[in-house]
Amino acid sequence: MLHPVGPLPAAVYWRRRLVVLVVLAAVVGGLTWGAVALVGSRGAGGESTGTATPTELPALERVVPSVAALRTPEAPAAPPPPPSEEPPPAAASAPAPGGPCADDMVALEVRTPGQVAPGSKPTFELVLTNTSPVPCVRALDKELQELVLIDASGARVWGSNDCFPENSDEPRELAPGETVVVPLLWGGLTSEPTCTAPRVPPAPGSYVVRGRLDTKASGDAPLVIG
Repeated sequence: MLHPVGPLPAAVYWRRRLVVLVVLAAVVGGLTWGAVALVGSRGAGGESTGTATPTELPALERVVPSVAALRTPEAPAAPPPPPSEEPPPAAASAPAPGGPCADDMVALEVRTPGQVAPGSKPTFELVLTNTSPVPCVRALDKELQELVLIDASGARVWGSNDCFPENSDEPRELAPGETVVVPLLWGGLTSEPTCTAPRVPPAPGSYVVRGRLDTKASGDAPLVIG
């Protein structure tokens, strides 16, 4: 090996061997450098992974917030439905036993003979009834009682308190359903509240008699004169 044999001079063979050695040295050196560089880049990559800095947000997300950051407003609670049925009205308190007879606790009516002769002196009746379920007290004072006679046109013809008013103090306790009858005599003549106009017998015809006991009024009772 050290003494080349061939037709060419020995220097030629030595130069060829030198070139081959240089090429082999370059190849080995290149492979060694590549291996070292590969190992170094892997180590640097691992370190950078451990201390990586956060990446910058895209330009769109810097302007528009993410969907996760938005809160949808809650809808207001719906009002409760109205009750299907109204509660029953509270029962009215019952009247106290032995108290005053209010107007809605009594009934008042007038009774007449129905027909009388001109100039006669009939007796009318004022009838009071306790219609409540408890006993109560009602004043039957004379000044609180009144009867009036009204003709077919609605004109007032006579009043029981016009010319001969009376006064009395007559409280009366009425049991439930009890009726009190108060008679009132008519003299058969016309009258007016001042009792200054001439008093004459009413003309024959159809009339009505209306009664009152303080603030309680009765219906009309018919009366025919003739």
